[in-house]
Amino acid sequence: MNIIAAVDRNWAIGLKNKLLVKIPEDHKFFRQITMGKVVVMGRKTLESFPNGLPLEGRTNLVLTGNRDYRVKGALCLPSIEALKKELERYESKDIFVIGGESVYRQLLDDCDVAHITRIDYAYQADAWFPNLDQREDWEITGDSEEHTYFDLEYYFYRYEKVKK
Repeated sequence: MNIIAAVDRNWAIGLKNKLLVKIPEDHKFFRQITMGKVVVMGRKTLESFPNGLPLEGRTNLVLTGNRDYRVKGALCLPSIEALKKELERYESKDIFVIGGESVYRQLLDDCDVAHITRIDYAYQADAWFPNLDQREDWEITGDSEEHTYFDLEYYFYRYEKVKK
């Protein structure tokens, strides 16, 4: 499975259920890499999308503890066990975990590849992604040249789980 996130210098990902910054090139990359694939998210991540609607052109799986939660165009699953059972139906390479913090933490160990946009700035935040640079089980296998958006510098990194 894949995991994808945009993080700041401190691995922060959000504040008050919103992204820290919207970078058009990062959104374009996210769209290209996830289009036609399975995206896995928590309820709050889904609700942060425009009008709280699922992403078009993708299979949307939403993890929520609320068994009555329903959204047209998404499959809502009430537990991590139910989610993992549903994920068995798909090719691992076609699955992208897209947030938020709780879902990232629950599924990181099931992922083999992480697509991380690293933004060289420290934002005020209340949600974080696990710091892959501090984990011995992950290594950088690809990186980009420096990109800029106004005065922000950012990089695209590919991390892979270390094979034991």
